[in-house]
Amino acid sequence: MSGDNGKTRRIAQAVYILYLASMLVAITGLAGLILAYVHRDKTEDWLQSHFRFQIRTFWIGLLYSVIGVFMLPNHVLLLFVLGWLILRCARGLKWLDEGEPVPDPATWLW
Repeated sequence: MSGDNGKTRRIAQAVYILYLASMLVAITGLAGLILAYVHRDKTEDWLQSHFRFQIRTFWIGLLYSVIGVFMLPNHVLLLFVLGWLILRCARGLKWLDEGEPVPDPATWLW
């Protein structure tokens, strides 16, 4: 792994961590999104799959959350979104740690 890819790999890891931290401080999710957009085209394909997955995680999570706020019973959907986010980030971190691409970065589930 070259130095640049090592740095980019750490950035991808930071994005997952920022997304998880967004459960406590929402603005960290936006910071993660910006990092993912900035670095998505500047690395190898397997890391690009992580940035694509992260970008989609942000936007799909936002969509699910907005729907959850306006739906009854909204707590059920918002709890689903919370679990969905944790699972996506945990799986992404696992794949990243193993040096693997995200198998299906376009998925809406996990």
